[in-house]
Amino acid sequence: MPPFVALTGGIGAGKSTALAAFERLGAAVISTDAIVHELYGTAAVRDAVVARFGAQVAPNGVVDRGVLATRAFATEADRAWLEQLLWPLVRGRVSAWHEQMLRTERPPPVLVAEVPLLFEGGGEDMYDATIAVVADEQVRDSRAHERGHRAVAERDARQLSQEEKAARSSFVVVNDGNVQELEQKLSAILAILSG
Repeated sequence: MPPFVALTGGIGAGKSTALAAFERLGAAVISTDAIVHELYGTAAVRDAVVARFGAQVAPNGVVDRGVLATRAFATEADRAWLEQLLWPLVRGRVSAWHEQMLRTERPPPVLVAEVPLLFEGGGEDMYDATIAVVADEQVRDSRAHERGHRAVAERDARQLSQEEKAARSSFVVVNDGNVQELEQKLSAILAILSG
């Protein structure tokens, strides 16, 4: 049975870069951010967010994640509503993917799911191990703004601190260097997990 691992971290820490590195290293990977993006493309989720936040969150029938984030993170009630809509759907998709990977003829050595709000959503019990990716605050802020993230302060305020995520994780990876250095660190963790 390949270990099932959750990869988490704050905005701009480098979770997506780490996930891509894990894939290059032979792990099977899934991103909950990608799942959320797919869910926003479904009529059921799109219609629900439009009913809650108004047509401006889905111009031309397509959810604008930046506009939605600005609206959803404006109040605690709106944020909680969106999480209650999405999190069960996301967990269901991740569980289905996990089961599918276990049924393959040659399962990969490790299964890695990128889950930014792992501890905040109470989903850590699904996994055999957790990895927190952390980075210097200025590096994180710069990366987040380069990627055009909106409502960064509001999103970050909803998340546990990097220190808390690190304290609750099985492994911690500091991602202040280049991709090659990150991949070396992740390779060492893979060796432990698959050994």
